[in-house]
Amino acid sequence: MTVNTNSYESAVARYFEAWNATEPEALRKAVAAAWTADGSYTDPLADVSGHDQIAAVITAAHEQFPGFAFRPLGAVDGHHDTVRFGWELVNEADGSAPVAGFDVVTLDGEGRIRQVLGFLDRLPAA
Repeated sequence: MTVNTNSYESAVARYFEAWNATEPEALRKAVAAAWTADGSYTDPLADVSGHDQIAAVITAAHEQFPGFAFRPLGAVDGHHDTVRFGWELVNEADGSAPVAGFDVVTLDGEGRIRQVLGFLDRLPAA
């Protein structure tokens, strides 16, 4: 890791704040705080850009998994303008985590997200 560790941690914290926002206004504000206006999010199930589309993907995840929260899994690591970290989707009632993944994030010069490339490592059975 480089001396940018605090900016990486801060960017990832804003990312999780957005993914855990469930109220529309809180979600809108959290996405705007985390991503650049033209920021993007891509994983095997989505390929979107802009705040509205990113918020729609987050909303869809909460609709599919009500009562779940995204949590970091392991340490945040990064260099230059790139950050990587693991995460899991945790059922707040029983602590189970049926979904887990790994994201690689590119930041702008102010620590906001320009691009997320997400990978899904664990999914529930169909």
